[in-house]
Amino acid sequence: MDSRELGYFVAVAEELNFGRAATRLGIAQPPLSRAIKQLERRLGVALFTRTSRSVTLTVAGEVLLQEGKRALTALTAARRRAQRAGNPGLVLTMKPNIDGDLLEKILAQFANDPAAVEVEVLIGGIGEQAVLLREGEADAALLRLPHADVDGLAYEELLTEQDVAVLPRTHRLADRASITLSDLDDEQLPYWPGSRPNGGPLVRDSAQLLQLISLGRTVALLPASVRYHLRDDLTTVPVSDADTSTLVIAWPQDARSRSLAALVEAAVAVSSIRPARTS
Repeated sequence: MDSRELGYFVAVAEELNFGRAATRLGIAQPPLSRAIKQLERRLGVALFTRTSRSVTLTVAGEVLLQEGKRALTALTAARRRAQRAGNPGLVLTMKPNIDGDLLEKILAQFANDPAAVEVEVLIGGIGEQAVLLREGEADAALLRLPHADVDGLAYEELLTEQDVAVLPRTHRLADRASITLSDLDDEQLPYWPGSRPNGGPLVRDSAQLLQLISLGRTVALLPASVRYHLRDDLTTVPVSDADTSTLVIAWPQDARSRSLAALVEAAVAVSSIRPARTS
């Protein structure tokens, strides 16, 4: 099985329509159908159940879709990492303002290491960072647990913080010394891509979230260090029974870069000497 025919299969399996899959792949439908039939003959199993009105996956097809997507991702990541290996720099990805006020110190500590190289900081949207690591677009990421998916990644914990409520300064709770989660029962809370809708607004990035809070459309529970990056029209209030989140630096499990190891060591060193500011 080669990557081309595996890509053909994944396109059909995701579209469940040979015409749409052919358009997506930029090829004609007849050669796509022939390629799928040839793949089924070589594997000795049916991958699709076809009728005049529908295309569905067989059990074997469902397994191949799951494993095939992983294989294609691994191939893409291998190509990108090989291309990037010829460049001396590292790419560190993160969401805006989630670094616990550590990033500048981490980069300064790393610059003193003999293995130091230039670090490009790639700011992305919600849920993108782990994907960038797996696909070989980034070497390391600052992530928040338990929210981020770290399956297949290695990581070191840097900082654990309790969530605070982020509110407009004119909000009814803004002057309180502390609140509980029950005080937010009547508030619209946001939800993120991939999470279950809860009646609040769908938020795709941090800038959108802060704008919606400023407009009074929502409030949010975020790590306490977010206060160091807030707009002037917003404030934070401690929430006594809120959850905690842990900032980690993550990287692909099979990475072998000395510069990447030095970056991780710098992050751990900075987090161990920096007093946690969580309230």
